[in-house]
Amino acid sequence: MADSKSNVTIRTRKFMQNRLLNRKQMILDVLHPGRGPVPRKELRDILCKKFGVKNNKCVFVFGFKTAFGGARSTGFALIYDTLNDALNVEPKYRLIRNELGKKATGSRKSRKELKNKKKKFRGIKKAKVGAAGGG
Repeated sequence: MADSKSNVTIRTRKFMQNRLLNRKQMILDVLHPGRGPVPRKELRDILCKKFGVKNNKCVFVFGFKTAFGGARSTGFALIYDTLNDALNVEPKYRLIRNELGKKATGSRKSRKELKNKKKKFRGIKKAKVGAAGGG
């Protein structure tokens, strides 16, 4: 499928319908002569049109490597049947990248200190320690 305005062509390889996980999975070859790597959001929109997906949040693209010299990238795409299927199967970091999850707040050190502080308490007191910590 060639997109005239941005001169991007997408080809799929090793297409597979995965019924156990309710998704379509494939390798994408993206041809983009005369420009840099194509943003993931733009790829998701193109795949939605190509496969007739209504919600672009159900499309996950990742693992793109640009060939030496540019003009061609290869990556992986997953298209889930429903958003709920994606939420159940996808790892948390990919959900955050697709704006479906929430990134942890606060510094890493403060989160770890709070976790270790909670270990010392049981029951209602554990919840109070978490509320006092602010995270």
